[in-house]
Amino acid sequence: MTVAMYARRKGWPLEGVTVWLKHSRIYASDCEDCETKEGMLDRIDRYIGFSGSLTDVQRKRLLEIADKCPVHKTLKSEINIQTRAV
Repeated sequence: MTVAMYARRKGWPLEGVTVWLKHSRIYASDCEDCETKEGMLDRIDRYIGFSGSLTDVQRKRLLEIADKCPVHKTLKSEINIQTRAV
């Protein structure tokens, strides 16, 4: 949604966005750019397809914008979950 709104605002010919996700567990020691170095980590591989007559520069910018999406930011941040009985 964030990518589509950005493209619309810029007047770019984005016709559609398709996102594929793959979830796996990896050893933290296998992740060079992760802060955690012990135990296991969740890994999400994200593949984004853009349809429309976009230039390579526009496609690259849309990938950058995808990282600014609120859901992406939430998943990349520390999450504190508190559970209470009601």
